[in-house]
Amino acid sequence: MKNNDRGTLYIVSTPIGNMDDMTKRAVKVLEDCDVIACEDTRRTLKLMKKYNISKSLESYHDHNKEKKTPYILNLLEKGKLVALVSDSGTPCISDPGFYLVKKAIKNGYELCTVPGPSSILSALILSGLPTDRFIFEGFLPKKSGKRKDRIARLKEEERTIILFESPFRLLSLLREMQETLGERNISVSRELTKLYEETVRGTISTLIRHFEEKKPKGEFVIVLEGKRK
Repeated sequence: MKNNDRGTLYIVSTPIGNMDDMTKRAVKVLEDCDVIACEDTRRTLKLMKKYNISKSLESYHDHNKEKKTPYILNLLEKGKLVALVSDSGTPCISDPGFYLVKKAIKNGYELCTVPGPSSILSALILSGLPTDRFIFEGFLPKKSGKRKDRIARLKEEERTIILFESPFRLLSLLREMQETLGERNISVSRELTKLYEETVRGTISTLIRHFEEKKPKGEFVIVLEGKRK
């Protein structure tokens, strides 16, 4: 751990499913820090109990990030070591940690990343689609009109495209993709690293049929083939 007059913000990756994926370095950082900022204290507490870590937890999520950020920056100003974790995987990717990191950089505090599991990279590797060039689009808009506009903007994209989606909108998204983009190869992963991990590969139409017959469950990472040259 770094010892400075001002504190350091550690951005710590945690398991995306299998608790054994926690790295030794991540455990050491959480043991040595003063405070752990986390999205859901209940989920982080389970991880801490598994690795016998006893630290002060500070909730930090989308609904309180503007209120809590000055408090965490004040801890850094006092020389405290703060670890930022998300509910799972690498913080700051489609989660409120980005707001804290941006403010910490703006105020001149030191940052350090502790890399680890990532559902984005895991799904990409399992997809069998090109991995040399890809883009991450996160969750598309919930409203159909805005979502269709975003899909239309991806029509000319030649890189592999990675998306997140909930089970409630997965079929709608697949149908809108087929309507706008035509037939493409696609991979859909869920429960990555967990007991019931599943990746379904095929064309968009085959996956539509698959999920019409089998109700979608869990959060999904979608890996979509880019436009063919």
